[in-house]
Amino acid sequence: MTRVASRSSDAAALLLLALLLVVACIASAGIGAFTFSLGEMTRYLAESAGWMPATAGDALARNVFVELRLPRVFLAALAGAVLGISGTLMQGLFRNPIVEPGLAGTSAGAALGAALVFVLGGTSVAGFTTMLGAFALPVAASIGAFVATLIVYRVSASFGKVNVFTLLLAGIAVNAVCSAGTGFLSYIARDPQARNITFWNLGTFTTANWRGVAIVAATTFVCIVIALRYAKALNALMLGEEEAALLGSDPRRVIGRLLAVNTVMVAVVTSMVGVIAFVGLVVPHVLRLLRTSDHAFLLPASALLGAALMVLVDLVARVVIPPAELPIGIITAVIGAPVFLVILLRQQRRGSAGFYG
Repeated sequence: MTRVASRSSDAAALLLLALLLVVACIASAGIGAFTFSLGEMTRYLAESAGWMPATAGDALARNVFVELRLPRVFLAALAGAVLGISGTLMQGLFRNPIVEPGLAGTSAGAALGAALVFVLGGTSVAGFTTMLGAFALPVAASIGAFVATLIVYRVSASFGKVNVFTLLLAGIAVNAVCSAGTGFLSYIARDPQARNITFWNLGTFTTANWRGVAIVAATTFVCIVIALRYAKALNALMLGEEEAALLGSDPRRVIGRLLAVNTVMVAVVTSMVGVIAFVGLVVPHVLRLLRTSDHAFLLPASALLGAALMVLVDLVARVVIPPAELPIGIITAVIGAPVFLVILLRQQRRGSAGFYG
């Protein structure tokens, strides 16, 4: 009975988070430089789908809503879902609640890979971009993210357990190297390329379009489905690799596959919207405080809460200093940095510099 009640409670919590996401998306779609009522948004969708004749006088507003506002809202939701579930995966794999894609070098590695395509994509050094076409950017970002994350993990787990201070030092070092590489590419880049790299380092949804939404949506769906299959394995891994093996899991295989899934998700999102820090840190930590550490709940809940949070952050970025926009990364850093410091201080008081549990 207790397990049934717990599952029912988790389902209710997920439904609440889904409703929060829907409300956030509707608010974000309607508010901005162009303001749309719920009736107008419904009519524009019906007209775009061909369910009712288009009104000639509303052509500009309809195009702004359908071609600019909607893809931006969807991309923000997808990016938040990816970063939320990525933080949950990495905290489970590293067994420490202060890990997130930015601290572990994943985002910086993805940004470096993307910057290489931006600057060297047309040269013989990176001629593979011609063969991969539109997928060159996500592939290069994935390679950079995976290499950076693997280095951090190997260094922090070199003595058989993940130590938080070793993790921080390794993350700082890898981030510094990747940032130096990105900075050098910005230095040698032409003006349009340098601007692209700058926007990436700050995070932005201004370039959102339906093609980008489709790429991120397909990647996110596949990766989240795979990640959900490993919820029980992640719960076992929280006890340690040796204990997980005794419970019938293969820790090395689980870690390798989930690292691959995680880096692909983060890399594809980073290739579209740039580096956005701290979302993957805040979302799973809040859910653990409010609910549970069971990954069967944490993984879908992190996706929903991360999506809702990112949609609301994008709304704030668009309306706080009109007609200009604040970079997304600035807002998430202002929110996430204090939370990170609080988590770190709590760990120090507990004396828990080792496993996360």
